[in-house]
Amino acid sequence: MTSLIDVIFLLLLFFMLTSTFSKFAEVELAAGGSGSAAAPTSPPVFLQLAPSDLRVNGTAATLETLQATPIAELSEKTALIVSLAEAVDAQRLTDLLVSLRAFPLLSVTVLGG
Repeated sequence: MTSLIDVIFLLLLFFMLTSTFSKFAEVELAAGGSGSAAAPTSPPVFLQLAPSDLRVNGTAATLETLQATPIAELSEKTALIVSLAEAVDAQRLTDLLVSLRAFPLLSVTVLGG
């Protein structure tokens, strides 16, 4: 019986040391800071995120078709305000934030309660 416990302990140790832990995705979040003195020259873009659909300034879109929305036509730093529907889960928000990485001129603000 003692040797069986030793074998189980060695197997447990082996599997613990050989397993890998990987990060699926990293999303950089910035805490709110002080306001800037200069007002933005372009109007903000409003994005509504729901569990099944997505609207950019009232126009229906998907995460895959964000390149064809007004976001892709930005030429200067612009604020993007993201409004979350009640049933939006964290994975859906993370997918959106990862998709928005393709637009470096956006300053993303997520509204939530």
